[in-house]
Amino acid sequence: MFFRISFIVISALVLLSAIAVVSSRHESRKLFVSLQEIQEQRDEMNVEWGKLQIEQSTVATHSRVASKATSQLGMLVPKTENVRMIENK
Repeated sequence: MFFRISFIVISALVLLSAIAVVSSRHESRKLFVSLQEIQEQRDEMNVEWGKLQIEQSTVATHSRVASKATSQLGMLVPKTENVRMIENK
């Protein structure tokens, strides 16, 4: 009788352990897939960031700003006699 109860208890514990292992493996796989998706998003964002930095450097160059100021806003470099120096005290 004791051996029968022990066998049932041990069998139940082995079954619960097996279910826990399967559950743990499944959760691990889900987390790994999630990690891969997040890493892929990170890589895409890094590529986009690089493109934006290149675009910003192109748009913000001095010559481009100067040409836009001249062509679109009609701005000109002031003549030397029209420039006044102000001293900070």
